[in-house]
Amino acid sequence: MKRNLITIITAAVLVVIFALLLFTFQVRQSEVAVVTTFGKTTGAYQPGLHFRWPWPVQQVYKFDERIQNFEDKFSENLTADNINLITSVYVGWRISDAPQFLNSFRDGSIPAAESQLQSMLTSAKSAAVGRHPLSDFVNADPKQLKFDQIQNEIEQAVQDELQTNNYGIQLEFLGIKKLGLPESVTEAVFARMKSERNILISRAQNEGQAEAIKIKANADRQANETLADAQAQATRIEGEGVAEAAKTLPTFQENPDLAVFLLRIKALHQSLNQKATLIFDQRTPPFDLFQGLPTNAPVK
Repeated sequence: MKRNLITIITAAVLVVIFALLLFTFQVRQSEVAVVTTFGKTTGAYQPGLHFRWPWPVQQVYKFDERIQNFEDKFSENLTADNINLITSVYVGWRISDAPQFLNSFRDGSIPAAESQLQSMLTSAKSAAVGRHPLSDFVNADPKQLKFDQIQNEIEQAVQDELQTNNYGIQLEFLGIKKLGLPESVTEAVFARMKSERNILISRAQNEGQAEAIKIKANADRQANETLADAQAQATRIEGEGVAEAAKTLPTFQENPDLAVFLLRIKALHQSLNQKATLIFDQRTPPFDLFQGLPTNAPVK
């Protein structure tokens, strides 16, 4: 009797478990579920436990709502100046409308969605690269690079196509990952980069020479101004001296001997203004003033 009871309880538990598996489904926090009834979409379900009718009446499709990374293949495109450029971009995308995503791609296939993204990226890259010269991608002057602008152009083109076709996909970010050049144009590109670098060097040298000329001109101007001021000062002092001499000239003209005597005294004073021992001939002016002095008389 007990054995039959255990069997009945076990069978009942199994039936309940089977019924739960058959008539319910669980959606995780990072997922969204789409339920179809006889092949037609009937609803989208957020995380939690939900009821359903078993297959073939209803079928549940679960999708990851998190951002998914995708890197497209290398593709070769012509720039605006007809240079072959090989590019690759990376994108982050997510499912923004699960029912529409399921209707756009058979069974909500992620590989099918990425294949469609690859096609759109190839087209958008070709158009964006074709609008820009090689110097916007490779340049000796970082200020001339236009990576952000080119990335925005590619992203905008893909976003527009996604919205137009309503794939249920949202593009979260996009960036250029790799750039490459065919071997046939590598040398030409390096030559162009060298030429651009030489132009920058020449420009810097010219600016330096112009600045040096400016500094030298300022220095010459200041020197000329200083010299002119000094000459003016000398002329003024000379004029004052001449004017002072002119005041005493009448007196000297009236008494020439006095003038000669004063000049000799001045010359003698200049000779003796420092402590020194002099050996001179008393007959040589102005030392002839010492003639007639006692031999032991001190010179002051």
